[in-house]
Amino acid sequence: MSVPLDEFGRTGHRSTRTIFGAASLSNVTQSAADRTLDVLLRHGVNHIDTAAGYGDSELRIAPWLKREPNRFFLATKTGSRDAKGAREDLHRSLDRLGVDHVDLWQLHSLADPIDWDTALSPGGAIDAAVEARDQGLVRWIGVTGHGAQIAANHRRSLARFDFDSVLLPYNFVTMQLPYYAENFDALARTCAERNVAVQTIKSIAASPWLGRERTRTTWYEPLEAQADIDLAVWWVLGRPGVFLNTVGDIDLLPRVLDAAERFEKRPTDTEMTAMLERSRTEPLFV
Repeated sequence: MSVPLDEFGRTGHRSTRTIFGAASLSNVTQSAADRTLDVLLRHGVNHIDTAAGYGDSELRIAPWLKREPNRFFLATKTGSRDAKGAREDLHRSLDRLGVDHVDLWQLHSLADPIDWDTALSPGGAIDAAVEARDQGLVRWIGVTGHGAQIAANHRRSLARFDFDSVLLPYNFVTMQLPYYAENFDALARTCAERNVAVQTIKSIAASPWLGRERTRTTWYEPLEAQADIDLAVWWVLGRPGVFLNTVGDIDLLPRVLDAAERFEKRPTDTEMTAMLERSRTEPLFV
């Protein structure tokens, strides 16, 4: 048994709807990373999403790519906003990953208005992305982000440049915020019309840490109970055409993938509301 597949936008690749979020490898040993690879292989995951800024993640993935050549659709990101810095990030990523190209290169966390304008203007990171695509160093170009404004911001980004993918938060509690939900739905419609892949994050986020001791490597406090994780994962996968990027903690990863494998239908709003109440889930942003 393995997680379901779907067309990843216009790329022609059939990706597992659960994409491995490799931020979880930022601060782990190679042996721990290799045990994580075994989990991915067991569940049939065929798409990895990492970033230049995810600690040692790219280094940890490199041995996987040698062990399992041509198995994974490989995505990484740059946090630089100017073309020179982005170009340097890409070549460093290729070197750390031990590859001559990546399938998807994304402008990372593009939310700040000044950063946004810099990155998408002449001399910005987008110029480096187009140049890299022309050189065969990347095949596709995406944009990612966080926060209450990001769905609206991605809509602006798609108006400025024809990105191949977007990535942003999506879960039941966040979609109860009218402004976010309105812009997410509008963004999703545009992406469907233009065959742009929609990747989602924070599926099992329960609340901000709010000063409490961090017991997981996720930047949010996650759901822990398998029954709650099941509902959260099923709710995301219940929306056709979206992908779920997995959790930033390798010890929670098997629970997310197990839930994805057992997905059949989207939970009702009543079931989700009850889950929010018992888990004390709160929005990560308002």
